[in-house]
Amino acid sequence: MKSPTLAAPGPGGRAAAVWSHPWLRFALRRTRRLLLGLWVLVTASFLMIHLVPGDPVRAALGPTAPADLVQATKEELGLLDPLWQQYARFLGRLLHGDLGVSITSRLPVGEMIGQRLPATVQLAVAAFVLALVVAVPVGVTMAVITRRGKGRRTELAVTGTSVVLSAIPDFLLAVGLVYLLAVQTRIFPVAGLDGPGSYVLPTLALAIGPAAVLSRIVRVEMLAVMEADYIRTARAKRLTPVRVQLVHALPNAVTASLTLGGMLLSSLVAGTVLVENVFAWPGLGSTIVSSIVAKDYPLVQGTVLVYGVGVLLVNTLVDVLLALLDPRSTIGAT
Repeated sequence: MKSPTLAAPGPGGRAAAVWSHPWLRFALRRTRRLLLGLWVLVTASFLMIHLVPGDPVRAALGPTAPADLVQATKEELGLLDPLWQQYARFLGRLLHGDLGVSITSRLPVGEMIGQRLPATVQLAVAAFVLALVVAVPVGVTMAVITRRGKGRRTELAVTGTSVVLSAIPDFLLAVGLVYLLAVQTRIFPVAGLDGPGSYVLPTLALAIGPAAVLSRIVRVEMLAVMEADYIRTARAKRLTPVRVQLVHALPNAVTASLTLGGMLLSSLVAGTVLVENVFAWPGLGSTIVSSIVAKDYPLVQGTVLVYGVGVLLVNTLVDVLLALLDPRSTIGAT
């Protein structure tokens, strides 16, 4: 008697198997979230200029501007058209990379942002890298020192210091660094972007708080991982403590730290607004403040869009990295 043979899945079965693949479902969910976030961001930035009390064009041009100039500017910006037409035109311009024209300078907003965006990105990335370089070794070291109740005084001192540092606002920390390391000692430049030394103070101002928070998270995660069964097995194999901690424990403790690290990078991007103004940094932070003061709403609109898109992309990148480190997170994720 012949044993029954299994029929090969047909085209419909193969298609169903493809669509049920966890990585594909993960990619679709993250793409849907990203697109929804982008739509909300774009719509909110569009409505910004229409929800501002008063006449934004009159506010930008000044109370003494001639009425015909105000009217011509409104026509040039398309603010006299119905709202739905303005929204459709706004979306169409965005699809072509057009962020509009500045009211005060008459320059393309995209061109103005493009000139200042690199300085902000460089500052945020430098602060993020510094926070990681400091937080991960400190967190791992503190986990080793304070494991199972050891080093209680050291734990209290380091934890108290990190809590205080993380509670200080970025701009206040920036002012203190300027006073101590620029005005008093003249070690570093007070303001501006002129050589590598100019990065030190603003990078420190942005990185100290996140590094303090992240080091505590790394310590807690390392303490939990070091009590796991597979770590006990690794010790039973008489592996060196350094190998156990760095090869077996640290990769498994980095998942929660990476999640927080992505959130910190998003906050670093937003934190550049105040820090850049303290140090007269030629980036988007100083641009958005000056455009708000000048009531240049198209420039404010474009800058807010760039900041928002940056935060959304960072969050998406963190989700992808977490999925690569722990593929189980792609199954059943929402």
